Amino acid sequence: MRTLGRVIATTAVALFALVGLAGTAFAHNQLVGSNPADGSSIAVGPKQVELTFDQPVQAGENLNTIVVVGPDGKGRWQDGAAVVKSNVVSVGLRELGPAGTYTIGYRILSADGHSVTGELKFDLTTAGTGTPAEATADAAAPAGGAGDGAEAGTDTEDSGGVPIWVWIAGAVVLLGGGIVLAARVGDAEK
Repeated sequence: MRTLGRVIATTAVALFALVGLAGTAFAHNQLVGSNPADGSSIAVGPKQVELTFDQPVQAGENLNTIVVVGPDGKGRWQDGAAVVKSNVVSVGLRELGPAGTYTIGYRILSADGHSVTGELKFDLTTAGTGTPAEATADAAAPAGGAGDGAEAGTDTEDSGGVPIWVWIAGAVVLLGGGIVLAARVGDAEK
């Protein structure tokens, strides 16, 4: 009877540990705010795009990208490289041009090493006088694949993170080991 009690206790502890570790395995950076806001309509183009995430973002050259594409899908309107300040990533904007829907594509590298891509849109209701930095057909696909139809805040597990099956296999091994250990300790006491 003592062995059964130990097996149950060991199983319970292993399951609680599994649930506790699963939270960190599934927690990835998500977009929680933006300026301009996703889906907003504005009359005057902003001076910069600012994206706020729920966790810190790794700073470094060529780690993070924000691309702003105009209504024609050909010009890029961002001015300079993305700048990281803890969990906020921003990029300057050129003066915007034609009225219409602008797409902000992004790819950031979370502090935990996972890349996050997505896109959001805003409408410029009054045309500006600006011109894009470049007018190429491939500008519609922002760097890092953010133009592939991913929704804002969508995680793309392409950064080499640990696959979920590794966590599951580890939990099964720990649980099995705990049960075997509990059974052996119970047998030794008899």
